Amino acid sequence: MKIATSGQMQALDRTSIEEIGIPGIVLMENAGRGTVNAMEQEYGALQGKTVCLFIGPGNNGGDGLVIARHVAQRGGRPFLIYLITPEKLAGDAGINASVCSNLGFIHYIIHHEDEIRQLKELIRQLHFSHPVHCLVDALFGTGLSRKVEGYFADVIKFINRLSDARQWPVVAVDIPSGLCADTGVPLGRAVQADLTVTYGLAKPGHFHHGGPGIGKLTVFDISIPHRVVKQAELLGQVLEHCEISSLVQERRTAAHKGTYGHVLILAGSEGKTGAAILAGKAALHSGCGLVTLAVPAALNSIFETSLPEAMTVPLPHSSKTFSAADYDLISELLVDRDALVIGPGMGIDPETGLLVRRLYRELKLPIIIDADALNLLAEAPEGFEKSAGVRIFTPHPGEMSRLSGKTVNDIQKDRLGAAGQLARDLVCDEHERIVVLKGAGTVISSSKGNWAINSSGNHGMATGGMGDVLAGLIGGLLVQGYPPWNAAIIGVYQHGLAADLLSEECAHGFTASEVAESLPKAFMRIKNAECRLCPLCHGPCVCSCSETS
Repeated sequence: MKIATSGQMQALDRTSIEEIGIPGIVLMENAGRGTVNAMEQEYGALQGKTVCLFIGPGNNGGDGLVIARHVAQRGGRPFLIYLITPEKLAGDAGINASVCSNLGFIHYIIHHEDEIRQLKELIRQLHFSHPVHCLVDALFGTGLSRKVEGYFADVIKFINRLSDARQWPVVAVDIPSGLCADTGVPLGRAVQADLTVTYGLAKPGHFHHGGPGIGKLTVFDISIPHRVVKQAELLGQVLEHCEISSLVQERRTAAHKGTYGHVLILAGSEGKTGAAILAGKAALHSGCGLVTLAVPAALNSIFETSLPEAMTVPLPHSSKTFSAADYDLISELLVDRDALVIGPGMGIDPETGLLVRRLYRELKLPIIIDADALNLLAEAPEGFEKSAGVRIFTPHPGEMSRLSGKTVNDIQKDRLGAAGQLARDLVCDEHERIVVLKGAGTVISSSKGNWAINSSGNHGMATGGMGDVLAGLIGGLLVQGYPPWNAAIIGVYQHGLAADLLSEECAHGFTASEVAESLPKAFMRIKNAECRLCPLCHGPCVCSCSETS
């Protein structure tokens, strides 16, 4: 599914209004009507119910006023809580404020904290006569860029506490107020929504960090022309089930082990053999034809007994850690291989660093660089200057910090920006660089400009070895002939999906080995997916448009 940043979404709105000629108030009307449809679908009929609508100072507040009218049309009782004097609303929002005034809707205006305390009693009285259906957050939209302060922050706190205390659902208009649409980071204080109805296209902030405070997300088509979206050439996407299904290749009936490629894995050292074993397991379960592990000679017996389906090559100059003296032998091994996975558990010995940096510079095959290999490259930034082939980096935020020089906190505040910046900074030649920034809502960014946010996975993955599995999986997909970008995004999504399948039986406590072993089931689930294509979403439809409804 295509997604748009807040700036891109504003540009799509502007083009629809100024160049196509669709009045802004029509888009606002569509947004409000679509939100009411979602409210009834999720929480039942509005007839005889009170809906408390918190109205902010801009177009998000205007959307809320349209919602109020449609609530009344369906027999509900809108209660408008303005955080601005209604007469001060301008443009399309001002028109809708006048209409609501003419209709005589009950309203209340908040300018300071004392009025918030009085509001609680007023809502209690309304609920006594007409039960509250839901709370509607129409304070701030996707254009918010400053910290929420003062009585606005107090109202957000009030909404969250009221919802928790009375178990009334909160419906967010476009995005929960206070949440940055691009980074998903709260700007001071943010509404905790149970249902978010966003317009046109989803935004990155709906998915970053696993989408906390978003609740269920519905994307509603407000009639921005498909042509306008297509002409914008949006490069961002959310990784979802049907979209990944369309990328997974059909297996040939007459295939053999040579058909689906051969991956070489350089991983493991004394005390860290498990990381290499996990990467090998994931590669084997990815569907690739052959897996070879080149390992320190003294540890070879561990790998031979742990991975019977994989081949092993003991490196004679590498006893318990990797030595640059084995470069020539590794180069010979790579002649008949299709990709290299390097880093899981390999240690940070200086000799290992020499080997990693030379392979990075000279190997023409694609390399998936993970864990200790990332840390070794970060020790010598000049090693990034040039490479002979495609490179896929799979850092967690700590490794990302060492690679980029940014703090973990700064990275987490803008994961998309951090991944995109590193992908661009690493480009010193014609070869593609792909950065996979792991975490809730894993971000994938390419030096070619493509970027994606993952929607699969769960908190049960917060345990050791998950990154090793991902590195092996991406390597296994690369050697099957997938383009590097497709290998990365399929790997990330399937990695999370395998964990999601395990979470159907247990919320947490499963291991990285079990995730690797669950990969074939994840590919089966993808293969059996039934999907409908939508011209607006540019993939499987999630937007409630008439094309697929």
